[in-house]
Amino acid sequence: MRRVSDGGPDSVSTRLAARIAEAIREAGGWLPFDRYMAMALYEPGLGYYARGSGQIGRMPSSGSDFVTAPELSPWFGAALARQVAQVLDAAASREVWEFGAGSGALAAQLLDALDALGGAPTSYTIVDLSGALRERQARTLARFGDRVRWVDALPGAMHGAVVGNEVLDAMPVQLLHWDGDRWHERGVALDPAGRRVWADRSTSLRPPVDAPFVPGTVTEIHLQAQAFVRTLADRLQRGAAILVDYGFPDREYYHPQRVGGTLMCHRGHRADADPLADAGAKDITAHVDFSAIALAAQDAGFEVAGYTSQAHFLVNCGLPALLAGADARAIADAQKLMTEHEMGELFKVLLLARGLPGFEPLGFVRGDRSHVL
Repeated sequence: MRRVSDGGPDSVSTRLAARIAEAIREAGGWLPFDRYMAMALYEPGLGYYARGSGQIGRMPSSGSDFVTAPELSPWFGAALARQVAQVLDAAASREVWEFGAGSGALAAQLLDALDALGGAPTSYTIVDLSGALRERQARTLARFGDRVRWVDALPGAMHGAVVGNEVLDAMPVQLLHWDGDRWHERGVALDPAGRRVWADRSTSLRPPVDAPFVPGTVTEIHLQAQAFVRTLADRLQRGAAILVDYGFPDREYYHPQRVGGTLMCHRGHRADADPLADAGAKDITAHVDFSAIALAAQDAGFEVAGYTSQAHFLVNCGLPALLAGADARAIADAQKLMTEHEMGELFKVLLLARGLPGFEPLGFVRGDRSHVL
């Protein structure tokens, strides 16, 4: 049991804390972690992604909390565009969909690069839960006019290319705790002083693999992310989804030595492992179990057409050639996307195709790791 810092009486965290406490009481004194994480990130007007749009940026001096690949280097979008263009050609479509578009930087990079490749999309549709980020995206993408639109619901059928960069990791996860004898679901309760504390309940939920878990192990399962790819499979009739995120296949994800799981928070470009503190004032994220995502997608009708490291994917998409003639700073930034100790190995790319028989995506011609999923 430990104290939770929620700031002053008028802070975002304090107001969100009251909302969370009310939800815990209404739920009978215990809130599953995925519900808590959803409130901490997305509660209207108070959640982390609902309170403003400055979370994403290169440096802490900007007031941002973390950087993503498109902010780090515009060459990320330029290389990714080559894979998107191949999908569009194979699907005979000019429609691109992006989930969780962040600052709008990736959308701008993709639109510019696709225009240069002669495959200009007729529509670029963004699905984003954050109204504040949608406003930032609108400013960034104003020069593309009515080709860019935002929607709150998906149509019955979609065709073309779907892009999701660091989307799966922001989806709420359920926490499981192994006490050496049985699994429990970990949630959030209130102590007698009204402070948020961890609390476990019996559950039938299990990790997707059997392993000699160490007593005290806490790990995550990704039921909402799996539901997301099942929805995509239901709607995307002809095309492919390209999902980029940090994570592992299940044998690495649930390795017995990973006793603390992967749950992490980010604020001011620093990480901490305390999601109960300062709710709404920092990001909460978990690495992706790519095996679970791939299996859910395959069961729903997708073909797993490729899975590899971000480094292999970007090289296959021609990033080194794109950098020819670039200045030293641009090259250094782009290299961070590919080097093993930066983003090159931790980040993976998963391509899920439907209605594209015989499709061989160029981003996976070398280094494909689908066999490890």
